[in-house]
Amino acid sequence: MSTSSLTLAAGSSAPLGATCHSGAVNFSLHARNCDRVDLCLFGAVDDPQPSAVVVLAGEEHCSGTYWHGLLTGVEPGQLYGFRFPADPDCLLLDPYAMALAMPPGYSRLQGQRQNPDHGWAGAMKSVVADLSHYDWEGDRPLGRLARDTVIYELHVRGFTVDPSSGVAPDRAGTYAGLIDAIPHLQHLGITAVELLPVFAFDPQAAPAGLVNHWGYQPISVLAPHPAYASVADPLAVLNEFRDLVKALHRAGIEVILDVVFNHTAEGAMAGPSAGPMLSYRGLAPHDYYLLEGGATACGIWM
Repeated sequence: MSTSSLTLAAGSSAPLGATCHSGAVNFSLHARNCDRVDLCLFGAVDDPQPSAVVVLAGEEHCSGTYWHGLLTGVEPGQLYGFRFPADPDCLLLDPYAMALAMPPGYSRLQGQRQNPDHGWAGAMKSVVADLSHYDWEGDRPLGRLARDTVIYELHVRGFTVDPSSGVAPDRAGTYAGLIDAIPHLQHLGITAVELLPVFAFDPQAAPAGLVNHWGYQPISVLAPHPAYASVADPLAVLNEFRDLVKALHRAGIEVILDVVFNHTAEGAMAGPSAGPMLSYRGLAPHDYYLLEGGATACGIWM
């Protein structure tokens, strides 16, 4: 893809994120302390360099602290990230993206920064998703009274990955595997499941040699965690999660999500607990975080 195949218009500051229109996508990002934003488009999750860079600059593409543009020539599934002139080596994720792609070579130590030899091949990318394409088949929240609710808290991977779950090996540890386990939940008399974090998190945010199992280091609170899907395509991940919600509702089981707002995979702003700059910290840290003495990130605001 090259910029010659793309057409950029002013677009709108609302809603935030990537919103699909007929033949175009509106990108909107909240960011401070910059005079332009580079929208970097990628052809594959492990591409080292963007296939095209679209510059959002000037009053036409800036409304206060919101940078926006309506881009014709892109469609659902497009991988992207944002870059700023003040730190051009860092590719930042869109906090409002509904899907995320994590390359096989992702390294928490490298974060979203360019590798001298491999560029951004190891950087995560945001993915354009059109939420209107999914058929919910009339699904609605069940609206059961709290006094009639029996809640079962579970971990999507942990609940389905053990052989005792009876889930087939190729679906174990996934949203699809949990669909297969619904009869067991019904047998127990469960009326609601509370899912431990299912939003995209950094699996490497853990002590050396270990993997983050619980998911309490979110990268995004809108995109489903890609490693919990039985499929690789980011849009198919989104569909598999929605299939799970729909299947649970059909079985008479409500869905409660454990969402982490008090810390992220970026860690503290400084000091020994500081993590890589992935998104919020590079965009507008004082807006997305409650800062204590400039060192602690706690209390994400969205």
